[in-house]
Amino acid sequence: MRKDEKYKGIDNEINGGMTAIGKLIRDAKVFSLIEDSETCEGWNHAGINALSDRVNQEWDKYGCLVSQLPEELFKRHQDIHNKAMTDAKAAGWSGEHEISEE
Repeated sequence: MRKDEKYKGIDNEINGGMTAIGKLIRDAKVFSLIEDSETCEGWNHAGINALSDRVNQEWDKYGCLVSQLPEELFKRHQDIHNKAMTDAKAAGWSGEHEISEE
């Protein structure tokens, strides 16, 4: 995302939202930093960066490990991310790009 452009929103992302910004948005929802319905459509670069800082602060509390999340947050993380993967696969995403050696 260039500094001068607006974010298209997680629902309009490539690969069913399986991007770095998509993950950031899902993590922000895990930590209730944004509403579950928020897509971040129209956000500018500074807004996305500020959200990233807040998400990173939350992850730092748990050593950046899903396994260290308290039970409630762990369940929320699994629910949000599993649904996103299911939806992305239905939209044609396979995950192969993330594991291929380019």
